[in-house]
Parts: sequence; structure tokens; C-alpha cells
Amino acid sequence: MPELPEVETVRQGVERWVTGRTIASVDVLHPRAVRRHVAGADDFSAALRGVSIIGARRRGKYLWLPLDSGDAVVGHLGMSGQLLVQPSGAEDEKHLRIRFRFNDGESELRFVDQRTFGGLALSRGGAELPDEIAHIALDPFDESYRESVVAAALRARRTEVKRALLDQTLISGVGNIYADEALWRARLHGMRPTDRLSRAAALDLLGHCKDVMAEAMKAGGTSFDTLYVNVNGESGYFDRSLNAYGREGEPCLRCGTPIRREAFMNRSSFSCPKCQARPRVRVTRAR
Repeated sequence: MPELPEVETVRQGVERWVTGRTIASVDVLHPRAVRRHVAGADDFSAALRGVSIIGARRRGKYLWLPLDSGDAVVGHLGMSGQLLVQPSGAEDEKHLRIRFRFNDGESELRFVDQRTFGGLALSRGGAELPDEIAHIALDPFDESYRESVVAAALRARRTEVKRALLDQTLISGVGNIYADEALWRARLHGMRPTDRLSRAAALDLLGHCKDVMAEAMKAGGTSFDTLYVNVNGESGYFDRSLNAYGREGEPCLRCGTPIRREAFMNRSSFSCPKCQARPRVRVTRAR
């Protein structure tokens, strides 16, 4: 699933190509792509006809396009969603779900989604911040984000540290890939209890989360297959810089110990057995 660096890369491309353009028509080619718009596909298309896009914004893994009507188009890429800018008249993609045409008759904006887990919706009055995503926590690149506040909230949780990093109501934008990378840099195992982190360790971990995602953004994100690409259809190349994720059996770049893979929440975690020792299980003694 695209995480913050991938979504930010897409946001930047969309902002560049569609800001200031007026929507001429919207074709919804698969109803599941607008399933979160409860009024349906026809209402979605009609509400967008003749309005102009005034930017592209993001919170965590969510995108939204503010409109001059005061509304917004809210989007989540899901597992395989893509927002592509294509020349008008270009051949349709196999999994094209929504097409935006503009009054200038030039390039189109297309939402392509093979697995149809993602989608778009119209948020009435949501240009500043859509109500649908207001519950999502700030991400490390939001100007209102305060690392010390998040560190305190992290230490107050009674859970495992990786589960906390993936909780989008605590810190948004971090997914499986960048959680593993930040934990590797911080020399922490994902099962470390959050309430046993020192303040310094919590701040260190959050700093690594921001740093690794900033580096990934510079590389255009991480692409393991063709499901994540930028608006021009190009893959990111941060996978060449990964230290832990996807490197099972390969030597740790810090100590040489083979990277291990462990099951985690129906997916996988990757870590170094030496640098990131599993925490000892707490034993409660009977009195």
C-alpha cells in the first residue's frame, strides 16, 4: 500500500498538472471507485462539472483536491490506486476507473485501480480539511506537528511500538515499509512495549520516521511492482536504499547478521536479530 512518500510524490505531480484547471466532465467507469460517495456516481460527476481545482493537499496517506466551490475531492489510493496525467485521447488503461476531462482540452487526470480498494469521493465544504479525514493524525511534515507531543502520546500507549506507528490516529503516513526502516535505524524491535520507551528513545524513533520518509520522497517513493507509480507512470527507486524491509536473509548493513522476517498483522516485519533484539517478556509474579 502506498505510504506517505508515495502519496506525497503523487500529490506534487497532481498539483503541478491540474491546479487552476476547470473540470469539463467526469466519467465514472466503475461504481466501486466512488463507493464512499454515498449519493452515487451521477451526483459525483454532476457536482464536479464546471468547478476548478485550486490545489492538491495531503494528510498522511490521504489526498484531497480543494475546489473553488468550497468542496473537495478526497482520495485514497488503497493497495493499487494510481492518479495519472495522460494526453487527451490516449488509450484507456485496463483498470481505468474515473476520468477527469478539462475545459482546456489538454491532458486528462485518470484514476486507475487494479484491485479497487482505493477510491474518490466528494466532500461538501471540505476544501480546507475534509470532515472525512479530520480524525487522521498529523504527519511529521505538517507545520502543526509537534514531535514532543507525539512522543508523549506514544509512551502513554500500552501496545507494541510497531503497532503504535501504524496507528493513523497517533501519527499518520507511516506504513509497514517505513515503520520497519525507522525501527532498524533506532535499533528497536517492533514488539518493544511503548510504555517501556524512554522519552529520548521515543523522540529518536520519531525522528527516524521523518528522516526515512523524507529520503524516500526525494527518491520518488518505493516501488516493488507497477502498482505504485507517479502521475507520469514512473516508478520510485527508494527500494534501493532499504536497510531492512524485504531483505530477508541478506546481511544487515550495520553488523552483517542475516535479516529476519517475522509474521505481523497478516503481513511481514523485517529486522536484524542482533541490532534489534526481541524484548524480554515481562513476568508478573503472584503475591
